[in-house]
Amino acid sequence: MRNSYIVSIFLGLSVVLAGLTSCKEKTAQKEHQAEQLYTCPMHPQIMRNKPGQCPICGMDLVLKEANKELVMDSSIARLTKPVNAQVIATIPAIEAETGTRIYASEVNGVITYDTRNQTSISSRISGRIERLLIKYNYQPVRKGQLIMEVYSPDLAAAQRELLYVAHNSNELLAGAKQRLQLLGMQPAQIEQVLKTGNILYRIPVYSNSDGYILEKSAAAPVTSAPSAAASGGDGMGGMSGGTSATPATPAPAAPESTPVLLREGQYVNAGQSLFTIYQAQALVAEFAFPSQLAARIRQGQKLLFFPTGNDNAMQSGSIGLIEPVFRNGVNFTLARVYLADNSFQVGQLLTASVPVVYTEGWWLPKKAVWKLGNKSVVFRKEKDVYVSAEVNTGVETGDMIQVNTNISNWKVASNAYYLVDSESFIKTNN
Repeated sequence: MRNSYIVSIFLGLSVVLAGLTSCKEKTAQKEHQAEQLYTCPMHPQIMRNKPGQCPICGMDLVLKEANKELVMDSSIARLTKPVNAQVIATIPAIEAETGTRIYASEVNGVITYDTRNQTSISSRISGRIERLLIKYNYQPVRKGQLIMEVYSPDLAAAQRELLYVAHNSNELLAGAKQRLQLLGMQPAQIEQVLKTGNILYRIPVYSNSDGYILEKSAAAPVTSAPSAAASGGDGMGGMSGGTSATPATPAPAAPESTPVLLREGQYVNAGQSLFTIYQAQALVAEFAFPSQLAARIRQGQKLLFFPTGNDNAMQSGSIGLIEPVFRNGVNFTLARVYLADNSFQVGQLLTASVPVVYTEGWWLPKKAVWKLGNKSVVFRKEKDVYVSAEVNTGVETGDMIQVNTNISNWKVASNAYYLVDSESFIKTNN
């Protein structure tokens, strides 16, 4: 009896202990399930308490272990930066060259008229053009050649005054003749009026020199602004990512024989300038220099030039005038070479070679410098990666470009174009 009672108590305690153990296990299991979180391998900010898919990329969520942080190896931490900040590549690295260098820079030019020998033709009286013998611009004329005839009421009134004075007062006759001469009448015409008594209603206008006549409202041939390809450092770099040169400025065309705007029957004013005559005996060669190269030229400096496409006809000349110019939104400098040889034609394109000595700066191949708008970028090597760095560049000569930033202890990528896909790729942080 006593033994059976003890057995009953023991069985009761076993049942109670089993129940407590089962409850504790269920509680622990629930707590473990509650601690389970699911996350996206590509977007760790996504957290879910049950399996599913990432709302951003659609990948299956994976179980995230509790109290376990992702620790990145410090040896590869520097290689995990975004690609617009650095590039991992095995492209060879080079060092910049320095020292005194002599480069022959090429500039473009054009043959034009010497403005020192041009003359102007204006109307001495107000009136109407009755006859016009100039039909097109750059028409050749001779000195004393009739250009046009102008009808003027003032001229007719002056002739009537001359006839009146001639019949009544010889003392005032000389003054009346002088007035007509100032109005443009020739002495022979004045004597004809006195002899016949007939008034001349048309006053002739004659050419005052030999040359080529150009309407005053038309523009004489000028030199176009230099392109950035000729200098490479004028601050006007192109925005294209594939090349460092901007599109070339269109070359000036040869003078065209365009019709004049003046017409018969048109009224002109006294003193109005109508035509300009350019003399072909004196020509000049105008060359456009970019700002970096213009600072190194001097008046009297020698240069070699030849017609574009014919370097066998090379000639030498001295710079006679240096003129700063602002045209079409571009600053550049015109250098004039006065020619004694008349074998050139106005509008003919020229190419000049100017030797320049450089004693400062560092030099890199053009392909090692990437043009990003108005910025110039190189890829500096830092351990196993290339980091973009902005530099200040100067002139471009041949296949080399001048760098004014101190890069003496840098190693840069030999080909910057190989490391970028587009302009927006590069992010400089100097």
